[in-house]
Amino acid sequence: MTVMLGGLLSGVGMVASSFSQSIIQLYLTAGFITGLGTCFSFQAGVTVLGYYFVRQRALANALASTGVSIGFTLWPLLSQYLLDEMGWRNTFFMLGGVMLHCCVCGAVMRPVRTKQPDPSLKSSHGHLAEDTHLSNGNTLSHEVHRSKCDTCIQTLQKYLAFDVFCKNKGYRIYTIGIAWMVMGFVLPMIYLVPYAVLNGVEERKASLLISIIGFINIFMRPMAGLLSGLKIFTGRRIYIVSVAAAFNGLSNLIIAISAEYSAFVIYCVVYSISMSVLGALIFQVLMDVVEMDRFSSALGLFTIVESITILIGPPLAGEM
Repeated sequence: MTVMLGGLLSGVGMVASSFSQSIIQLYLTAGFITGLGTCFSFQAGVTVLGYYFVRQRALANALASTGVSIGFTLWPLLSQYLLDEMGWRNTFFMLGGVMLHCCVCGAVMRPVRTKQPDPSLKSSHGHLAEDTHLSNGNTLSHEVHRSKCDTCIQTLQKYLAFDVFCKNKGYRIYTIGIAWMVMGFVLPMIYLVPYAVLNGVEERKASLLISIIGFINIFMRPMAGLLSGLKIFTGRRIYIVSVAAAFNGLSNLIIAISAEYSAFVIYCVVYSISMSVLGALIFQVLMDVVEMDRFSSALGLFTIVESITILIGPPLAGEM
């Protein structure tokens, strides 16, 4: 249901963008509404994978993230074609229809069956709760009158895993590390094409660079998930992610040395290989660090912190 709601919001946001009359309206429609919808679909989709798969969870995450790679490959080409043929308003309208396909994906997801409690135990607990209520009336009365501040804090701990962040050192280090990494991780997706055009590359050839990254991701992500699922890497996936993050950052030196088109292609190959490993394992490692019964709330806090640095990264880079 959450994925379907997210797909509906995303589609409505993109379609509404086609009627926008100002950049402020686009911030609201294409930015806020569409972004909110994709958050719903993305987080619910990642969470449900952790419950559907256990032994082959790394491979399942990698295969699921391959859809992102296909989007990287086709989205620039499709967007450019629609812009040339139909204009930006009709392009938003068409992309809204594409986003509505998330509703179809959400419709095939089913809740994981859990073991039903024994009715006799339920009855026993019911009598126990009743006895406790009678004998501890003062305690229950105190619980009812808890301050709203305490209730708010408990709600945040339940759904955003602040307690896990404070108590679980591995989760805390991993969240801060990934948040710092993604501040620069997304910059090539935004600045690579304008940087290539600025250095004399034809616009269509420059747009093809993003498609190269996506095309390599299609094959590398399942391979990364398959290899990381081997017993030798059990409990050591965090080291694979760390090495991939280091290579991903250092790959930017390639286009800093040369601005030839061949250098851009080499950069896209190196960047996409390291990106594939990160994309395939980043949530699998989070599942290894946090217990699955707290994964949903831990993922919520993880993505919030990550999103803040992603939001800060592009404007900060543009100012430098």
